[in-house]
Amino acid sequence: MNLGSPDSTSTRDVHTYLMEFLMDKRVIDYPWLFRKILVGGLIVPFRAAKSAEAYQTIWTKEGSPLIVLTRQLQAALQQLVQEPVGIAMRYGNPSMEDAFKDLLDRVPGLEEVIAIPLYPHYAMASYETAVEYAQAIHRKNKYTFSLDFIRPFYNESHYLKALSEHIRPYLREDFDHILFSYHGVPGRHIKKSDPTGSHCLMSADCCETASPAHATCYRHQCFTTTREIVRLLNIPERKYSNSFQSRLGKGWLEPFTDIRLEEMPKEGIKKLLILCPAFVSDCLETLEEIAIRGKETFMGAGGQAYTMIPCLNVDQLWVQALAGWTRDYAAGDKAMLLD
Repeated sequence: MNLGSPDSTSTRDVHTYLMEFLMDKRVIDYPWLFRKILVGGLIVPFRAAKSAEAYQTIWTKEGSPLIVLTRQLQAALQQLVQEPVGIAMRYGNPSMEDAFKDLLDRVPGLEEVIAIPLYPHYAMASYETAVEYAQAIHRKNKYTFSLDFIRPFYNESHYLKALSEHIRPYLREDFDHILFSYHGVPGRHIKKSDPTGSHCLMSADCCETASPAHATCYRHQCFTTTREIVRLLNIPERKYSNSFQSRLGKGWLEPFTDIRLEEMPKEGIKKLLILCPAFVSDCLETLEEIAIRGKETFMGAGGQAYTMIPCLNVDQLWVQALAGWTRDYAAGDKAMLLD
């Protein structure tokens, strides 16, 4: 399961996609009527054309990079496992119903489905909404097969190995700093996801202080991924940092990627490596926001070299990690399942 994409770069298709995406109550978590006015009356009418132009800068002959790469991942995984592999998008096509129908057509007696939301970290607006959406479709259609989910894998050893080995070749370059740019979320989402109601964002060191809240804390999980990757790669503390991109409004997690890209050259960071670990497949937020606009910002502020490390996409170790989770599930090992 991945995020999704418009069917084309036309303003109409982008408008349709953005309405579905932004009307999700776990993305913009306001009451329905206010959300409808905000999204349908203010955000999408003004944003659709601009977003369509952004998609046009990254669109391929085969279509949306996110969809193309997810299909490539499906094909690569299918070569390693005997179970049929389908794909679904949270928004747009192919839908969850399309994916379930495809699997049932291939296996009429289907008994079990394991869903892998392609989000390493838990967040209301990504992992949680994907799970809730799939479960809702499963209930609505009264499917007889069971449905389980792979949990967020931000600290899973095979994922971390795949990501660290994917990054390693880029460290041979002459660079001053490596920036881990995660997708931003509003601080209120972090607090809403805190089952204790009293831990997340309540102190400066909340992400380093043990708590049950960490199981659903996006910020903690992002910091954990970075910490484990730099440990595996022996990156000195002074040579890396975290930031959060794609902010919309106030109250989002900081520091902001776009601001840091402006500041870094003035701090003596002239040669930058940047990656987006919140994504496993390259998409608008990595290819356009970071690889194109981010580079323009950094170089315009006085940077000398800027390299975006691609997402895992169909990296061999990443595909092998997915295959391993699938085989473990088939063998009765439920350790990677969502509780």
